[in-house]
Amino acid sequence: MEILQQIWDVTLGTVTDVLPIAAIIFGFQFAVIRKKPANLGQILFGFVWVLVGLSLFLLGLEWCLFPLGRLMAEQLTDPNFIHAGKAVVDAASQIDWTDYYWVYLFAFLIGFSTTIAEPSLIAVAIKANEVSGGAIGIWGLRLAVALGVAIGISLGCYRIVVGDPIHWYIISGYIVVVIQTSFAPKMIVPLAYDSGGVTTSTVTVPLVAALGLGLSETVPGRNPLIDGFGLIAFASLFPMISVMAYAQISEYRARAKSTDEESAESST
Repeated sequence: MEILQQIWDVTLGTVTDVLPIAAIIFGFQFAVIRKKPANLGQILFGFVWVLVGLSLFLLGLEWCLFPLGRLMAEQLTDPNFIHAGKAVVDAASQIDWTDYYWVYLFAFLIGFSTTIAEPSLIAVAIKANEVSGGAIGIWGLRLAVALGVAIGISLGCYRIVVGDPIHWYIISGYIVVVIQTSFAPKMIVPLAYDSGGVTTSTVTVPLVAALGLGLSETVPGRNPLIDGFGLIAFASLFPMISVMAYAQISEYRARAKSTDEESAESST
């Protein structure tokens, strides 16, 4: 009975959230454009599926992803796990940042895998491939973004463990972005900036947020409110760097290949 009540509450909240969107769309359609959509039935049917999908997604977050992220953080930061069952008098005080290497590895892998599965990134990669006429590879872009997210989340977990101020990392990262923007191929710069946004979507955010909160709750001396948030900022920043780096490396390799071909032709 409690489960049914939760499903009803989440569904009702989803309807309340989606209604303003529907009101704006249909308001402009009928009051401003003054035309009835040809596929009105399909649109209404689609809205119903949006409500169902969002409700199930929110329930999945609450029941699975958030608890799972916190549970993994708690288990990986448990002093007994870190010391592999060794008898330690005061385990918490003797733990160094290097002892959390399993946390960094887990953060890297979970950041990479969730980004690869991110629907919004897949959509952007497909459109970028179409618009560029194949110059931008779908898998190349997805792997570059996923690598950036993985590195960013790992670095963010390190920041939580050592307790460094977040703004120094973010400022340094954006300095790198500004410098890269001056040298990266112009066509990749807007896409790189967008790539930082599409990573913070349906799959990545729940697990990353739960990981950050769980890590800050279990690492001695950390405050969940101060240290638990900020991983998503890392997940947004580092894909910009990795995508522009991917474009710069590809451009450099293309130039090197062209130079080698010209040298071969001139020698013959």
